[in-house]
Amino acid sequence: MNVALVTGSAGLIGSETVAFFSEKFDVIVGIDNNMRQYFFGADGSTEWNRNRLADTFTNYRHYTADIRQVDELDVIFREYGTDIKAIVHTAAQPSHDWAAREPFTDFAVNANGTLNLLEMTRRHCPEAVFIFTSTNKVYGDNPNYLPLVETDTRWEIDQNHPYFENGIDEHMSLDHTKHSLFGASKVAADILVQEYGRYFGMKTGVFRGGCLTGPNHSGAQLHGFLSYLMKCAITGNHYTIFGYKGKQVRDNIHSWDLVNMFWHFYQNPRPGEVYNAGGGRFANCSMLEAIAVCEAISGNKMNYSYSETNRIGDHIWYISDLSKFKSHYPSWNWTYDLQQTLAQIHDSMAARLRQPA
Repeated sequence: MNVALVTGSAGLIGSETVAFFSEKFDVIVGIDNNMRQYFFGADGSTEWNRNRLADTFTNYRHYTADIRQVDELDVIFREYGTDIKAIVHTAAQPSHDWAAREPFTDFAVNANGTLNLLEMTRRHCPEAVFIFTSTNKVYGDNPNYLPLVETDTRWEIDQNHPYFENGIDEHMSLDHTKHSLFGASKVAADILVQEYGRYFGMKTGVFRGGCLTGPNHSGAQLHGFLSYLMKCAITGNHYTIFGYKGKQVRDNIHSWDLVNMFWHFYQNPRPGEVYNAGGGRFANCSMLEAIAVCEAISGNKMNYSYSETNRIGDHIWYISDLSKFKSHYPSWNWTYDLQQTLAQIHDSMAARLRQPA
């Protein structure tokens, strides 16, 4: 029996992994205790997505284990043992601002939880491929010191800089920079995953995501940029832009495209490898540009205001360079551009909002 184990299985990337891998593995084991609701309130709850997975995929088995508790994980890993061929670890506390509220919780989930999963893998299924969703925030605010140029709708890097053509590569330093506590806990986890590959020879891979997005995101004010933005466009709820004149740039990768990266890595893993993973030059936007697209798709004028106070450790301009991954896995490419992704988010969000509470 071939088993894929997915943490954060009711979240955006976790649920996309369940759907994608459901046709490729005999059993999908999902671990998710809906801590996203604890982090972000009712808007962040993933219960609706957990129910959707259970109703849709007959080979999906859900566990509400807490990744901070080794004894809870040990029961699951013992049950499936070496039948586990893939672990896709997406569970996390994902917000800068929230991390500062509860540093112990943030570090326990992001760093200790990752260590627990790595050690369970090493003990019970050491030949499994271990895929980790890291973040571009491991680079701290180093990207903010790149030579940036202001245009009418965005910040852009100077066209003479090496990063102009494809974006930021994996050689940007993780050191001597302000991360936020969230960024720091993800750095710890990122390095741990690398070391279990390099030191123990396990088949681990790190994917440093840009903005991860898609129609199954439970977007909230503190996390889920495009999802929450579109929700505000549909409902008329107020949206606040934090700093940088609303011209801060993010690259956005559809959840399906990211999980397809995971699948390519699974088939030919390179132990301890690190990849930037985002929309690159193919799919990116500033806040102002994203608002314009949301207004066009929804047909509504957005209700938003501007705050001069930017979020600590936030990026002014970040576009991922995926050249390294594409050189290792040349058959992979993006499928969904920004317009297609936002249209999907709109349709999914509108349908959910129509459902009775």
